[in-house]
Amino acid sequence: MPNYFRSLFSMEYHVAPVAEVALELRATPAGLDAGTARQRLLESGPNVLTETKKKTTWQLLLHQLADVMIVVLLTAAAVSALVGEWKPAGVILTIVVLNAVIGFVQEYRADKALEALQKMAATQAQVLRNGQPVEIVAADLVPGDVVVLEAGDVIPADVRFLETHALKVDESSLTGESTNVEKTTGALPAGEYPLADRCNMGYKGTSVTNGRATAYVVATGMRTELGKIAGLLQTEETVTPLQKRLATLGKYLSAAALVIGALFFGMGWLRGEPLGTLLLVSISLAIAALPEALPALVTVSLALGAKWLMQHQALIRKLPAVETLGSVTYICTDKTGTLTLNQMTVEDTYAAPTFALPGLDNGTALLTAMALNHDVTQDPAGHWLGDSTEVALVQYAAAKGQARTALESRFPRVGELPFDSQRKCMTTLHQTKQGVLCLTKGAMGALLAQLDADQQAEISELRRRADALAAKGFRVLGYAARLLPDLPTDVTPATVETGMRFIGFAGLIDPAREEARQAVAECQAAGIVVVMITGDHPLTARAIAEKLGILSGPDELVLTGSELTKLAEPAFAALVEKVRVYARVDPAQKLRIIRALQARHQLVAMTGDGVNDAPALKNADIGVAMGINGTEVAKEAASLILLDDNFATMVEAVKHGRRIFDNILKFICYILAGSVGEVCSLFLAPLFGLPVPLLAIHILWVNLITDGLPALALAYEPAEAQSMQRPPIDPRQTIFANGLGWFVVLVGVLIGGTTIGTEAWALRHGIAHWQTMAFTVLCFSQLGLVLAIRSRHESFFSLGLLSNKPLLGAVGLTLALHLLIVYTPFFNHLLSTQPLTWAELGIAVAVSSGAFWAVELQKLISRRQLRSVVQLPVLKVGVARAAVAA
Repeated sequence: MPNYFRSLFSMEYHVAPVAEVALELRATPAGLDAGTARQRLLESGPNVLTETKKKTTWQLLLHQLADVMIVVLLTAAAVSALVGEWKPAGVILTIVVLNAVIGFVQEYRADKALEALQKMAATQAQVLRNGQPVEIVAADLVPGDVVVLEAGDVIPADVRFLETHALKVDESSLTGESTNVEKTTGALPAGEYPLADRCNMGYKGTSVTNGRATAYVVATGMRTELGKIAGLLQTEETVTPLQKRLATLGKYLSAAALVIGALFFGMGWLRGEPLGTLLLVSISLAIAALPEALPALVTVSLALGAKWLMQHQALIRKLPAVETLGSVTYICTDKTGTLTLNQMTVEDTYAAPTFALPGLDNGTALLTAMALNHDVTQDPAGHWLGDSTEVALVQYAAAKGQARTALESRFPRVGELPFDSQRKCMTTLHQTKQGVLCLTKGAMGALLAQLDADQQAEISELRRRADALAAKGFRVLGYAARLLPDLPTDVTPATVETGMRFIGFAGLIDPAREEARQAVAECQAAGIVVVMITGDHPLTARAIAEKLGILSGPDELVLTGSELTKLAEPAFAALVEKVRVYARVDPAQKLRIIRALQARHQLVAMTGDGVNDAPALKNADIGVAMGINGTEVAKEAASLILLDDNFATMVEAVKHGRRIFDNILKFICYILAGSVGEVCSLFLAPLFGLPVPLLAIHILWVNLITDGLPALALAYEPAEAQSMQRPPIDPRQTIFANGLGWFVVLVGVLIGGTTIGTEAWALRHGIAHWQTMAFTVLCFSQLGLVLAIRSRHESFFSLGLLSNKPLLGAVGLTLALHLLIVYTPFFNHLLSTQPLTWAELGIAVAVSSGAFWAVELQKLISRRQLRSVVQLPVLKVGVARAAVAA
């Protein structure tokens, strides 16, 4: 790129006068000529958003087969086929294909966020070429072009305004500001300005809502603010804690399967056992160590969780996000519409006690002014249309008995001075019997400077009252009036906005949602830190945060975007966990906040609704978009969409996420304990001089049916008591944390021991069905285990038999299927089983109950230990009080 363009894109156009901007761009108000435009297009490139190269279909497919556990399963299938064991090979391949299809479908669904950004951009643009208006394809815009903009247009590139006429732009999707921005042409004083404060600039993808303008194009394509957001979106998908834990688990299990299989093969080979038999048993061991159904079970469980969340107004777009919800440690939330109602409301008013003017009733003068001084209209259905602040003022006056319709007949409008960002005022003129009534609304400072001499002594008190309200985060608008004998020939600020009488002021704010306060308290009780990130002013943000309880201590900080810019990474890293409110931040800063928290090992959820939120939504551990007011870009970048835009729904989703995560842990525990039992049975039996108790097809049956159906039903288990009164699980913890690893090993060894014990007893007593008895004990032990692990602490009997009906049904169905394969000839042949006598079946049932009673005993001991820990402080207090009394 030529040096000219390098310097061009680094200029701060908002602090430069228009003449200096034109000089830098080598442009004139008449626009470029066609030849110059063509040359610049070659140098700067087209005005489009580009994207990184995506994976091909084959790359996605191969990626599904790259997992270590899948490779081991494929190897086991291949070896089974080579030695003639086609049934196990076919079952394994079916499982692998099913998992690959599920993974491929999830990854193939391309990220639509960039496509949504493309749709926001204008396709056509009107420019001046040699002084003449010409319509061109927006992609052909170049720096230095002069674009012509009117109400309804989408701004096609980043621009510096050259000329404006009552121009207002909706930048809410980019900056987060809900009100339309009045645009001017003057240069801003030198300093740091967030996008929302650059009132002489326009940005690609935002829309003109009022007025017209001409402007210089200063940035195109990926160099625009929209392009920078597109660049931030082009990152790898965030890996969830569950995905990390399952990947680690898969590696451990695969390594264990290979080691156990190789060790068994080596020991048998040294003993001189037949190689064919050794190979089959080694494959059986590898299959036993790998829970084939686990990936599919996790996917189905997450899908069920997504369905439940949908019923509570939370739409899941990416399944792993279901589990992530339950593990979040930080929720970084937008303010407008999420914590607040996104509805400007008048919450306080003040009427000047000394106001007196013919034609206006002193008691209702302020309400009359609020009802008349505005530009809002009503549609046929009675809905107010216009600026949200003016709508709030009109509605407040109507609620107090001063309806606009009735007042307009008494005070017909005969003229107006539109709002101007320089004057910071708006005036409407109304005909009355006494003369022409001038009603002015605007910033307090602008009005107080224009009051008549009689009210000069009151200015300091009026300013004090207004400042006190503004310090609480309110937007304060004042009203003043003047009575003229006749309508001036020339209606100007000089003729109507001087010598006014102050009427009063109104304080407006977007009020906090009542349910959000309770939701924030629930988060804090659950050990989740809530952080507000907003494009709003610091005072307003602080007021809402204090009202909701987000700010509650002296060590909790409020940081602005400009202050954040000045902080180096080490300094920010030291502060990031103390900040509770960020105000006036841009998209890159939101992303910086997310990454700083993640670097501190926090699991971060980010909520947002605008284009400016999209990079942070995509890069957060879980991005949460708003369903009602959210842009398509935000929705496509997010993992979860709140259909009612309510923060309380987010907290409800966290509750469900914790329950889902708990239940996933339960069935992982259940499946792994069963796998350990299978491995112990196969590995230890030959060491005790016993035949191999199970065939490969038996192991596959256990892993897919005995494990699969009850494990899936565990997903319906109700939430554990006090699940929202415990801190989040550390994202760095493995699945085996908090004693789960030892539990799996000990229970697995118990199941394996009872299986081998049953085999030894049956062989000693000459029972021909010894293998089917051992198979039955293994299956029934795991069914007893699934009933016992419904809760890690509560007894099965206190939970109630019917509190999880799907689990009861799954256990019953699994029992019926097992009896089917034991007592029907077809399945006897297919699975190499033999019918048991009723005595043999009764012995198998009795022995297999050992796992259930062992887990119930462990939970009983655990509960008693917990009670003794809780009662110890109470005992100490009692002893201390007795000593004092003595």
